[in-house]
Amino acid sequence: MTQLLIVHRDADIGRQLVQLVKDYTGYESAFTRSESETLVWLRRQSGIHPRILLVQLEAPGLDGLALGAMLSGIFAGLQTLFFPPYSASEQRIEIAGSKIFPEPIDGERLIAMIERSVRMIGNAPDLFHAIDVLQMCCLAKRSGGLQMVTGSQMGTVYLREGRIVQADTQSAHGDDAVFEIVGWGEIEFAYDCGVNSPLETVKRTWDELLIAAVEERQRRALPEWRRQPA
Repeated sequence: MTQLLIVHRDADIGRQLVQLVKDYTGYESAFTRSESETLVWLRRQSGIHPRILLVQLEAPGLDGLALGAMLSGIFAGLQTLFFPPYSASEQRIEIAGSKIFPEPIDGERLIAMIERSVRMIGNAPDLFHAIDVLQMCCLAKRSGGLQMVTGSQMGTVYLREGRIVQADTQSAHGDDAVFEIVGWGEIEFAYDCGVNSPLETVKRTWDELLIAAVEERQRRALPEWRRQPA
């Protein structure tokens, strides 16, 4: 049986999610309310290998990014879905197949993503769209470094209280590096709250920058003759 692990500080929301998953998928879920409670629960289980982690991004006693990274290192192929601290109306960019679920939680979309995650092979990487991760961390006012990887390509985006202040890839810096990273599409990522950039070359707001990056990605996807200005 597929094992889902739901971690949320709000007991009412947690129980509702457990029931939603059971009613519409038949899968059983475990529910915990903090990092420490989650680790204690896992130690008490024998042979449990969670396939999907549904976790609140941040709350007292809970850092969803840190917990997701820890459990991904223990359970190969773990797929992570986040519940961020902002509302759906605050999002500037909609991403198809997003693994981020602001309130009010779209139950139909959540169930579809759970079913999609279940169908993945056991050691599938935990992929997110670069824009989704950047938008989530900016709206959540995060500071630190986001390292993003796809194939042999690697880049780092530096955040300060929800602003993108610097970005670097192997071939670009600043705005150009963000454009390159967005162009990669789906990536694996790691977050380190203790990383800071000594430089601050990105001046545009995060949403202006990401929208421009999306437009540039769409332009580059056009055939050469369509890229010419009218």
